Amino acid sequence: MSLNPVIERVTDRIRARSRETRAAYLGKIARAAEAGPRRAHLSCGNQAHAYAAMENKADFLSRQPNLGIVTAYNDMLSAHQPYESFPALIRAAAARAGATAQVAGGVPAMCDGVTQGQAGMELSLFSRDVIALAAGVALSHDVYDAALFLGVCDKIVPGLVIAAATFGHLPAVFVPAGPMVSGLPNDEKSRVRQRFAAGEIGRDELMAAEMASYHGPGTCTFYGTANSNQMLMEMMGLHLPGASFVNPGTDLRDALTEAAAARAAAITRLGNDYLPAGQILDERAFVNGMVGLMATGGSTNLVLHLPAMARAAGVELLLEDFHDISEAVPLLARVYPNGLADVNHFHAAGGLGYLIGQLLSKGLLHEDVETVAGRGLGRYTREPVLEGGAIAWRQGAEASHNEKILRPISDPFAPTGGLRQLAGNLGRGVIKVSAVAPERHVIEAPARIFSDQDEVKAAFKNGDLSGDMVVVVRYQGPRANGMPELHSLTPILSVLQDRGQKVALLTDGRMSGASGKVPAAIHLSPEAASGGPLARLRDGDLIRLDALAGSVDCISEGFMEREIEPVDLSHHHTGLGRELFSLFRANAGDASTGASSLF
Repeated sequence: MSLNPVIERVTDRIRARSRETRAAYLGKIARAAEAGPRRAHLSCGNQAHAYAAMENKADFLSRQPNLGIVTAYNDMLSAHQPYESFPALIRAAAARAGATAQVAGGVPAMCDGVTQGQAGMELSLFSRDVIALAAGVALSHDVYDAALFLGVCDKIVPGLVIAAATFGHLPAVFVPAGPMVSGLPNDEKSRVRQRFAAGEIGRDELMAAEMASYHGPGTCTFYGTANSNQMLMEMMGLHLPGASFVNPGTDLRDALTEAAAARAAAITRLGNDYLPAGQILDERAFVNGMVGLMATGGSTNLVLHLPAMARAAGVELLLEDFHDISEAVPLLARVYPNGLADVNHFHAAGGLGYLIGQLLSKGLLHEDVETVAGRGLGRYTREPVLEGGAIAWRQGAEASHNEKILRPISDPFAPTGGLRQLAGNLGRGVIKVSAVAPERHVIEAPARIFSDQDEVKAAFKNGDLSGDMVVVVRYQGPRANGMPELHSLTPILSVLQDRGQKVALLTDGRMSGASGKVPAAIHLSPEAASGGPLARLRDGDLIRLDALAGSVDCISEGFMEREIEPVDLSHHHTGLGRELFSLFRANAGDASTGASSLF
């Protein structure tokens, strides 16, 4: 199947705009690779420190590959708790493959579910850059021939990809932990939250519902940023095929972890199948990731993370790339919040193997790419199974097992991916409409201006949010306060919408990957803290948000001539470690380029 012309055109323009930066990047990793396994060049003292705790020191000094494990393990975060046992599995599998393995270092892994609506959320986005830096410290010992990256959730995977790209001369295999088994259905959880927000039930009922939803080890089962990350790693060829959505604590999960270690050992420079991460992470891999994002209705947070990841590999992505790919790629999956199913149901219906096969059949993915499993994305239409206790891959589903969850490309849920670029006199941003009812794609209403999400909650509690409105929550960008998610506003805005009010959100902040049915224009840049247009809005200004036309405008005359009223943001800059992140806030780029302080 020939490549879809839109996918080809977008890929060509990314390649053209990235020509110089990509060439410089490839030159850098080629020079690093030419030096060979670095531990061979270490002094005796250097080496002694590196293998002092190893049982078999002779293996470290031999020509066997040494694998570095970079882990996001902690036992507070359900998605990362299973990683506690992974290093032992990896070391044993590496030994069977004629290699050694060491935990190179740990990276922080915070939970947006815990910090949602709290001050700690203001560190969340910047934790991505901290993770990249921490992984860089781990690998700086320069004694590894390949790296295994253990991470799942929102900022962890993007941070690890930035590190893998930075150390692009090393092969890199990403090792997921899998989703928790299904609990309380996500739509029921959402309904309980809305009833609590409306004052119809008490905290005891809310707590019972939350505990029934988040009830065991593994990733949360809705299709938010964490599970969008897992999809992305398969689409970009950094996971083994079919690895993303196998539950933790199962024999198949353990076998996949062991297979990842064996594969990492096989693709080092010491063998005949050298495959550095930097060769995988080219413009085609990032286009494939964007296609997967649109076909599954994935998290808007990836519109921030993908440009930052790509920059680390010398590739430049722009908002128009996301927009054009979304227009060309049909929506094939409905997983909460875009539907009632969770990721376990999606996986059972055929999962990523079926989805990738469908996209390949219409030329919507680059097939001829490098992956950790070998050349060709067609390998990812297969699924892992245990045969006689050993892992094997067989052809995956050739038909959807539930077309309410996963559709063939001949009969999609929608003709486009539902992510649109927005541009107008209020700046540039994005909107995700895959879960928004068509009658809400255009909203024209007076503005209600807030500079803090707590102000919105207080106004709702006081009954002060009546009538149609565009809720503007400004000073939420990376330079203002670290760009926290505003997902805790979702129940409130949903209640207003269910009352029959026309309502939309407009912000220079971001929403959770689990947000959906309320129209939200997000990531507006330039942000208010940088003097962007949002800083000049006043209560009552008429706002028009048109997702169909891709526009977001204030249609009140003369608003851009107003003076910007000073806003005191100091209370966002201290407490819970926020004072340590002033360097990140001061150097953060625009949301449209990834909001990173590293590039």
